[in-house]
Amino acid sequence: MSASLPGSRELPTSQYNLSTYWGRVRHSTDISDPRTLLTSSAGLEHAKQLVTSYKRGETRDMSPELWQAKKIVDSTLHPDTGEPVLLPFRMSCFVISNLVVTAGMLTPGLGTWGTLGWQITNQSLNVAINSANANKSTPLSNATLVKSYLLAVSASCSVALGLNAVVPRLKRLSPTARTTLSRLVPFAAVASAGALNVFLMRGEEIRRGIDVFPVLSEEEKQQKEKDGSEVQSLGKSKVAAKLAVGETALSRVINATPIMVIPPLILVRLQRTEWLKQRPRMVLPINLGLILTTSIFALPLALAVFPQRQAVKASSLEAQFHHKGGENGMVEFNRGI
Repeated sequence: MSASLPGSRELPTSQYNLSTYWGRVRHSTDISDPRTLLTSSAGLEHAKQLVTSYKRGETRDMSPELWQAKKIVDSTLHPDTGEPVLLPFRMSCFVISNLVVTAGMLTPGLGTWGTLGWQITNQSLNVAINSANANKSTPLSNATLVKSYLLAVSASCSVALGLNAVVPRLKRLSPTARTTLSRLVPFAAVASAGALNVFLMRGEEIRRGIDVFPVLSEEEKQQKEKDGSEVQSLGKSKVAAKLAVGETALSRVINATPIMVIPPLILVRLQRTEWLKQRPRMVLPINLGLILTTSIFALPLALAVFPQRQAVKASSLEAQFHHKGGENGMVEFNRGI
């Protein structure tokens, strides 16, 4: 990420208005753009040079080339270490990395072992992505990581197997309704385990609080840029931490909803047609196509629901922050992902 490169001058956060939902959608589209995965080592070095030049004041204005360089750097480098995140675990590779796993979980007619295998694979991928993108300044202990993984796997497998056992017993429902519900079981498992995983992996933030900062006016931002100073934290807030973790957990559910709900419901419809009944081998490629298409459009829409940099009234936090807010009495904090 550009924050890890040398220089005291910060780049603009985005070329879009992040105070609006559609501005955040366009920004999220940039973050998750899989085309950045094709950047060569030389291309990455050139992007780093352009960003460093701006941060050192050698380049004054943001140009289309510099915005593209920032996009490449932000999607490739870890903000703490400055090293490239392992390719399969970058946000720009999210759709590709999750395609096969999601298709596996949504495969019709999975037995017990198939359900367990794909749920375990999904949670393993989640832990790998969380670990690769975690805050390296306060790293998670191996014990916390293992505990989170085991509990998430237990939750997803329990929900999936439990609902798979319950749905066929709902005799009052029509066969079509039972089939539809059975296809939604993976969504319930993924959503519950994903939300639980967030609270487990970020439980320390809730216990200790997270840093909050005053919202600066434009004049204050310009002054900070001139003297190269950093905005000082007002302290750690547990209320802000609960809001940040809660919104992140909800965003995981929102992200999973269209990807895990729309393709199976469409596939149920298609499987009733004579065309697909006569071509059973087309079920898998159609399923993959539905998941891929939904993921490409749904991911930016889900990522944009909550702003990454959240601003709230200082008076809504603990008493120690009252009357310490910046512009319009507001403070802000990093929500996380």
